[in-house]
Amino acid sequence: MKAKILLSLLVLLGAAGALAWSRKGPASAGLVDAGEFSVLEVERILQHSPLGAPPPDPTNAVADQPAAATLGQLLFFDKRFSASGKVSCATCHDPLKGFGDGKALSASFPLDRNVPTLWNVAYGRWFFWDGRADSLWSQALKPLENPREHGFTRLQATQLLHADGSLRGAYVAAFGPIPDVGKFPAAGGPVEDAAHRAAWESMAEADRAVVDRIFSNAGKSIQAYERRLVSRSSRFDTFVEGLRTGDRAKMDALSPSARLGLKIFVGKGNCRLCHSGPAFSDGEFHNLGIPPTRGGPTPFRYTAIPEIRQDPFNGKGPFSDDREAGTKRVDFLVDLPETWGQVKTPGLRNVARTAPYMHQGQFKSLEDVVMFYSLLQGVLQAGHHERTILRPLLLDRKEVVGLVDFLESLTDEAIDERLLKPLD
Repeated sequence: MKAKILLSLLVLLGAAGALAWSRKGPASAGLVDAGEFSVLEVERILQHSPLGAPPPDPTNAVADQPAAATLGQLLFFDKRFSASGKVSCATCHDPLKGFGDGKALSASFPLDRNVPTLWNVAYGRWFFWDGRADSLWSQALKPLENPREHGFTRLQATQLLHADGSLRGAYVAAFGPIPDVGKFPAAGGPVEDAAHRAAWESMAEADRAVVDRIFSNAGKSIQAYERRLVSRSSRFDTFVEGLRTGDRAKMDALSPSARLGLKIFVGKGNCRLCHSGPAFSDGEFHNLGIPPTRGGPTPFRYTAIPEIRQDPFNGKGPFSDDREAGTKRVDFLVDLPETWGQVKTPGLRNVARTAPYMHQGQFKSLEDVVMFYSLLQGVLQAGHHERTILRPLLLDRKEVVGLVDFLESLTDEAIDERLLKPLD
C-alpha cells in the first residue's frame, strides 16, 4: 500500500525520472512538470553531456604529450611538406572554416569527398569517411603521400625533419635523437611515381625501417596536436548542466525553439540512434542512400576494411606502440556485403561551423540536412544495403527550425585560439 501511494505521488509530481537521473544535484522537476520533456527524454538528454576526455590511443605512446603536440602543430601548418610547397594540412582543414575547407568538394584537389572537420576527431574509432585508417596517426600519413593532395614522399618528410633546425629540435624533444638520414635518397617512397618508388626500393630494408619510424612519428605528433581540438562548452552543455542540477538560469541557455528541436532529436526523430553519446556519433558506418554529386555509388567501408589490414602503419604493425591492442581492433574487422556504400557517422559538435554536409557536401545548410531526413526525397534504394530504419519524419516548419536551432546550440563558445594558428 505504501509503495502504491509513493508511486502515485511521483507520477503526480512528474519527478520520478528527474530524481533518479540527477544524483549530483537537485532534480529538474520544472521541465518535467511542465511536460516539455518526458522522463525518458530527460534520461536520453543527459546521455549527451558532458563530453569527457578523449579515449586513449595505446598505439601512440606520445598521444597526450605536450612536446609531441608542439611538433604536430608545426607540421600541421607547414606548407613545405608538399610537392608544390603550397599545401599544408591546414589548406583543407582550415581552422577558420571549422577545420574543413567550406566547399562541397575541393576545388584545389581532384577529390570526390567532402573534407571532414577535425573538431573532436580524437573521439573517433576509425578515420576518413570510409574508416580506412584505424588510428588518427596513421590517417595523418596518407594525405602526405597521396598524389592528389600533398604529393610528398616519406623520404622528403624525413629529410626535412632532419635538416630544419626548429623541426629537428621539436622532434628530439618528443622522440629523442633523429638518425642521420643524409646518406638516404632525397625523395622516395612506396608511391605511384616510378622514380620515387625506384629510389625507395634501392634502399636496404633496415634503412627503409628507419625512415618509416621517423615518418610514423610525424603522424603520431600530428595526432597529439589534433587530440587538442576539442569542443565541449556549448550552450547545450550549459543547458544539460542546468537540467542536471535544477539551475533554471542555465536551462535558459537553450531557446524554446532549440528545446523543441532537442525534443525531436531524442524523441520522434530518433536522431540519437546514430548520433549518440556526448560526441553525437556512434562511430559506426551507415548507407543512407544520399545521391552522389560526383561519380557513381562507391563501396566506401567495403573496400576500406582490406586496406586497413594491409596498412603497414596500422595498430598491429611494427610502428604501433601497443601491437596487442591494435591486433584486437584490426582482427575484429569482418568483411560483410552489408558494408557496401557505408560511410561514417560524423559527430555533431560544432556542426554549424562545418558546412556543407555529407560525404560529398550534398547539402549546403543544416536546414537542407533536416529537410532531407524530413522527406527522404531522392534517396537511393540500394537493395538490401540501404538503411531501412529511415522513415520520413514529415516535420512542419516550426519543427525544422527547432532542429536547426538545436544543432546550432552545439557550437563551442570557449575555444583555445592558440590552437587555431601556426606556432610563433
